[in-house]
Amino acid sequence: MSTATSAVPVSARPSPRLLACLSLSMLLPSLGASVANVALPTLAQAFDARFQDVQWVVLAYLLAITTLIVSVGRLGDLLGRRRLMLAGIGLFTVGSLACGAAPGLGGLIAARAVQGLGAAIMMALTLAFASDAVSKEKTGRVMGLLGTMSAVGTALGPTLGGLLIGGWGWPSIFLINLPLGVLAFALAWRYLPRDETRPAQARARFDVRGSALLACAVAAYALAMTAGGGFGQTSAALLAAAVLAGVAFVRGQARSASPLIRLALFRQPALGAGVATNGLVSTVMMTTLVVGPFYLAGALGLDAARTGLVMSCGPVVAALAGVPAGLAVDRYGAQRVMQAGLLAMTLGAALLPWVPASVGMAGYIAPLAIITSGYALFQAANSSVVMASAQPDQRGAVSGLLNLSRNLGFITGASLMGAVFAWAAGADDMRMASPAALAAGMRWTYALAVALLLTALAAAARGRQHARVPA
Repeated sequence: MSTATSAVPVSARPSPRLLACLSLSMLLPSLGASVANVALPTLAQAFDARFQDVQWVVLAYLLAITTLIVSVGRLGDLLGRRRLMLAGIGLFTVGSLACGAAPGLGGLIAARAVQGLGAAIMMALTLAFASDAVSKEKTGRVMGLLGTMSAVGTALGPTLGGLLIGGWGWPSIFLINLPLGVLAFALAWRYLPRDETRPAQARARFDVRGSALLACAVAAYALAMTAGGGFGQTSAALLAAAVLAGVAFVRGQARSASPLIRLALFRQPALGAGVATNGLVSTVMMTTLVVGPFYLAGALGLDAARTGLVMSCGPVVAALAGVPAGLAVDRYGAQRVMQAGLLAMTLGAALLPWVPASVGMAGYIAPLAIITSGYALFQAANSSVVMASAQPDQRGAVSGLLNLSRNLGFITGASLMGAVFAWAAGADDMRMASPAALAAGMRWTYALAVALLLTALAAAARGRQHARVPA
């Protein structure tokens, strides 16, 4: 197998059409994740199924992305990113069609897994194409744009999903991807650079064993956190399986002549610190999504509509801040912007649980806006640092690693921070907790969030002097 990469001319100003292609390829996977959540009650009624069964419509998609994103990124490095991106867009589009036409819940879950595989390819290779297309000094603005598109997909999903379900039924939330997928495929076919073969790397082989072990480790961990039924025997067994598979994976990578992930990459402090901080920061961001609704409804007394409105402020702020954050990276340097973003997140997380409930929605929205603005700064800067640290023939795998750390952070945040919130509030059923108990839960949960952000700041400082992006 020869190694093929995309022959992308490096430019300070990439083609607007190429940027449109990459933007759409980043929007669709995040939209596919967020749009399905609002449909779960409708799907439970349509298929006469329990919530525990219907939630696999969401889990199958997320598990496919999380378990396969590093492998498909590396496969793009080896086979050629253009051809794999086209395959990924095709899989996502065909999977969307299969979802909309699914006659039963089992078929819908299987189709969502196919859609998730396509989304994994698109997410992993979009960052790699972006890094190939621009000079390191101008990476920030492109990363900021892609961050904005991801946030737009997340923010748009619930609203668009509700409108589509109300007007045309649940299949429409999947079928809406068909024209978008066809457009993305046409743009990719026309404007993505052709793959070129590099004979010097012809001995590279795809690490099937390593890919399988990594997928097993990640899947076991994700299931332990999301579908283990609490921290009982099932979760313990899944976590043990994740550890065993993870150890076997690392040992295998150290001995492999053509590893899935070159462990030497982590000796670069900028890259290793970037992946680690990405996971920590993602854990904190998930905290706002997990505990926020309970606090807003129980402590502030907001109804469902106003709770949803407040919760939508985070993704909206992130979407608005993405492009300015990227421009700031190019102007002031990735490391400075990264530290500014982490400091802003720490400030917002420290303030949020201490604003008196009497202040109302504004007292919650203001710290949340600080957190999400800081997150936009961090994402643009950290993605620039990590992708600039990767060799061209490893950018697909490194992009996959970056996305994997983000997804694992989200999974950990949903489970760990939710458990801390419930413990600190002293209630098994959050709907029955008093406002004072919910406030106590917020303080403990965000105290842990601040500790995680301070750890991320320390890790970022450690990698600062070794970053390849000018600071």
